[in-house]
Amino acid sequence: MLRFLKSLSRTVHEERFQEPSNSGGDGEPTSLTVWRKSLFVGCSGFTVINSNGELVYRVDNYGGCRRQELELMDAAGKPILTVSRSKKLNMVDSWLVFEGEISTKMQEPIFRARKHVDILSPKVKRLARVYQEPYNNSTGYVIEGSYTNRSCKVLDESRNVVAEIRRKETDTKGVSFGLDVFMLTVNQGFDCGLAMSIVLLLDQMFL
Repeated sequence: MLRFLKSLSRTVHEERFQEPSNSGGDGEPTSLTVWRKSLFVGCSGFTVINSNGELVYRVDNYGGCRRQELELMDAAGKPILTVSRSKKLNMVDSWLVFEGEISTKMQEPIFRARKHVDILSPKVKRLARVYQEPYNNSTGYVIEGSYTNRSCKVLDESRNVVAEIRRKETDTKGVSFGLDVFMLTVNQGFDCGLAMSIVLLLDQMFL
């Protein structure tokens, strides 16, 4: 497992990074490799490493199946954010994002998310919106593209790209990482933890 992480790290370091167009920040973006697999045997989840091969985030789903709540943890296992599906009957395609772990039923979410559903325009590339209350079609962050193909962008209210998910490429001939290993690029000024929670949301919505 550690050998695989080191291999991913070398590939990240050797990749030629091109900053996404319409970037929302002037500084260097953060490039993370996301592996759609837990480090623990018998668990589903995610493993996220930086360009130095260091573990930065993890998600361990001990149930092995789709859960109503997923905790995004740091390398030490401390919960950073919790993604929870809304239990309200009229909010079937809605999710909540909480800071840390959910400790009480009265805890308020820091963000909410809605899956974009439009049966009249099925080809629209909008996937979801992440927002703070109250809901407004012009506020928050919009995710566009295709998560299934690992090709989507997170846009702010001014349509600046704040984060991007894309397939991982390698210069080694004949080597393919498939869809379970992909890149998450986070532009300066946008929180990496929130960006990773959006990955969890998309994974719940579309897979």
